Amino acid sequence: MTDTYTAFVSRGWGRDIAKRLGLPQPVELRRYRPGAPLLPGPALLVGSGPSAEAVASALTEWGVEVRREGAPDGGASRPDDGAKAPKLGAIILMLEGIERPEDLSAPVLAAGQAVRSLAPSGRVVTLSRRASTQDEPAVAAARQGVEGILRSLAKELRAGATGNGILLAEDVTADAPSVIGALRFLLSGRSAFVDGQFLTVGSSAGELPSDPERPLEGKIAVVTGAARGIGAAIARTLARDGAKVVLVDVPAAGESLAKVANEVRGTALQLDITRQDAGERILAHAVGRYGRLDVVVHNAGITRDKLLANMDAARWDSVIAVNLAAQLRINEALLGSDGLGEGLHIVSVSSTSGLAGNRGQTNYAASKAGVVGMVRSTAARLAARGGTANAVAPGFIETEMTARIPFATREVARRLNSLQQGGQPQDVAEAIAFLASDAAAGITGNILRVCGQNLVGQ
Repeated sequence: MTDTYTAFVSRGWGRDIAKRLGLPQPVELRRYRPGAPLLPGPALLVGSGPSAEAVASALTEWGVEVRREGAPDGGASRPDDGAKAPKLGAIILMLEGIERPEDLSAPVLAAGQAVRSLAPSGRVVTLSRRASTQDEPAVAAARQGVEGILRSLAKELRAGATGNGILLAEDVTADAPSVIGALRFLLSGRSAFVDGQFLTVGSSAGELPSDPERPLEGKIAVVTGAARGIGAAIARTLARDGAKVVLVDVPAAGESLAKVANEVRGTALQLDITRQDAGERILAHAVGRYGRLDVVVHNAGITRDKLLANMDAARWDSVIAVNLAAQLRINEALLGSDGLGEGLHIVSVSSTSGLAGNRGQTNYAASKAGVVGMVRSTAARLAARGGTANAVAPGFIETEMTARIPFATREVARRLNSLQQGGQPQDVAEAIAFLASDAAAGITGNILRVCGQNLVGQ
């Protein structure tokens, strides 16, 4: 489903009318295109020391011009012909060395001076340490302060620009694979609808892909609910990134499932995931066709909305069965098996409804909040086996389901985020593809919201 209003006000006289009338002015976001530059301009790096050098080295390797805060013209000379210097594609703040709240002032204010030079769909990324109860109070206060700074700045950015952060555990350095992998993801068009969020890198595990355009090369992945919508987008994205994909959906969706499977050159498995033996059947199919299983994406889900006062057992139980209980059973079957590849990556689809609640969705919110608890517990169990478990929590995404929302309600829901528009199924798929990669092997137990920094709830 397309957002015709965003297309209208993004250019020409439509943009002029919106500006004169004071209407919301969402812009068409920069999304991933194979072969496109990582950023729309140079990156300004604020900070110094070994961590900054590691980040600068990665940026240079990716073909990004690096400017350093404090150097004339940000470290780049002005063109001889007097032309304007290009807008900044990104501002990266190295804040992992702060010890006191007072340490935040200089780097943050320096970045603030550069925000006006940020290009449309530019990026602001912070790298800082995760606050801990083991920290001295001043250290914990300074580290936690970064989250408030970043989330507030993300609400101030305009023209499709986003702000996100990377939190490092105490023993993780900035050159760890998952730090560099997270940085590339957050700078790229793959993170177009991720805004005001943090990824926590808890270990130095991981491996960067030899080809950044094919980070899932050779992986075997299963996607449930893959016949249409977000699930189909996930299957297409994983296949684009190099994975061989097993697509799972109910027999009633068999025709659509086969079409998507043929498109991505994957295999289709018609299966009701609420069956007691669903996990064993999924694993048997993957191992029988490809010899192992590396990635599991739990996407299948349903809604049966009703105010709790009017809720019946059939509505409640069906949502819990599909959205949560089935995932638990499948995970148990997988974790008890010997047919997995090294370092299984599990990615579940939660929802902002599960984080913030939503009227008329107590059953759905219970299931999606339950996914969060499941993922955090499963992450601990997988760690010993070199695996990860994470979740994405979509906000308002343009799908067949949201297209059925009444027009006025739909328009309000679209604008209730910092980017003032709904996301695309592709946005959810890109986040899942990153979390499913070996570049994210040091990231586990994370809940990544793909919601454009929805202004309701957390």
